[in-house]
Amino acid sequence: MRAIAVIDGEHYAPVVRDALAGLPYEFVGAWLAGGSEKLVGGEDYGVPLVADLEAGIAELEPELVVDLSDEPVLGPRERFRVASRVLALGVPYVGPDFRFEPPDFAPYPLPSLAVIGTGKRVGKTAVTGHLARLLACDRDLVVVAMGRGGPPEPELADVKPTLERLLELSREGRHAASDYLETAALAGVVTVGCRRAGGGLAGAPGESNVLQGAALAAEREPELVLFDGSGAAIPPVEVDARVLVTSSAQPVEVATGYLNAYRILISDLVVVTGGASEPLLEAIAEVTDVPVVPVELRPRPVEPVAGRRVAYFSTAPAAVHETLAAHLAEHHGADVVHVSGNLARREALRAELEGVDADLYLVEIKAAAIDVVAETALERGRELVFADNELVGDEVDSRLLALVKEPVRQ
Repeated sequence: MRAIAVIDGEHYAPVVRDALAGLPYEFVGAWLAGGSEKLVGGEDYGVPLVADLEAGIAELEPELVVDLSDEPVLGPRERFRVASRVLALGVPYVGPDFRFEPPDFAPYPLPSLAVIGTGKRVGKTAVTGHLARLLACDRDLVVVAMGRGGPPEPELADVKPTLERLLELSREGRHAASDYLETAALAGVVTVGCRRAGGGLAGAPGESNVLQGAALAAEREPELVLFDGSGAAIPPVEVDARVLVTSSAQPVEVATGYLNAYRILISDLVVVTGGASEPLLEAIAEVTDVPVVPVELRPRPVEPVAGRRVAYFSTAPAAVHETLAAHLAEHHGADVVHVSGNLARREALRAELEGVDADLYLVEIKAAAIDVVAETALERGRELVFADNELVGDEVDSRLLALVKEPVRQ
């Protein structure tokens, strides 16, 4: 197996040379990651050195990269960064006690985009819904969404699901707030629901039926297919472009470190929800030169709520509840009497609902929105309205639309 070695100047050249000779690979080159303590000049490693790792991989076409470096040249942070660079080129990255495989992406016959995330609750589904509405204005579009509560077989939602339909699904024991249902209900586009279980460090789903869902979408012969990731898991399909969604609420070292650097490297645009701090922008730029668009997420009721006493239920952290309530009051005329961020915590949500006194329940279609909040609203005879998450930011629409390569329908 053809390989490139990652070495450093903290090892004597004879030690490295003997190690390379003893490993079961055909080393075609080595990249010196740094370090100088053991360099005396004129080192012979038995293989040619490449000046640049990416260029060396492109030229020598190794089947894997073998890491023989160590602290202090490559500590944990630096090693994950090198691993991300290697995986982004589709090459496995291995060391004495680890092996990282690049996720497999199946070829796809139609124009396609994907929205992926650096974790859960970063606003990925909001970006997917926003992008779907933009694209559906002049294109025949299908969204393929995978989630941890998706259906056992890919399921087509070609009719906008109503509250009654979502309640019916919930009472059947289904996850009625799955991402594909949220997108279908709020964006009003055809969606295919898929499921996945588990996810690797680089984003490969453990088990999923996304490829079957992708085939189901292709049968409709749309002009464009939009794939929606799940948490930090990436749809296992080769697409024309990817949008990576991260959040200013995530620690910078998480959003850009570990193998999230890989996600940045394989993406064509980064959308940062909650605004973008200078440290985050600088950290993304350290990984690669990629366009970054900061946005804010603001609730948008799908029906009028002006003049109503509103309780708003979301997954938003407490730090932004006041801002969200002010937005609903200023832009939608709501009299907001309660804001909850407990949709993903059912017991806390049920306890909280005991003390809620409102005329109208405004709810994101997430987590316990249907089986807890909608059922409670029905029991109490309260009106329930769904809330979308609107993207507010300069240039976000133009940046998103610029990713689409195919001509629009006249």
